[in-house]
Amino acid sequence: MGMNKPVKRDYSSDELTVHWDSAKCVHCGNCVRGLPEVFNVKASPWIDLSGADSERVVAQVKNCPSRALTVTILKA
Repeated sequence: MGMNKPVKRDYSSDELTVHWDSAKCVHCGNCVRGLPEVFNVKASPWIDLSGADSERVVAQVKNCPSRALTVTILKA
């Protein structure tokens, strides 16, 4: 059985970029349960930053226990 290669992806809006690192993700689901209008594993792409304002997205990313999700603020 082969292991999947870790994936790093960036999801951007005018105000911020959310970074996801699959190698760090422990799939606890905090993101999906906390802000399902942005984080939806059944959608493609699974992160849609138009689903909530930037403040809510940043707050939810900070709830990621593994730090698989991080954020860069582009505009305040």
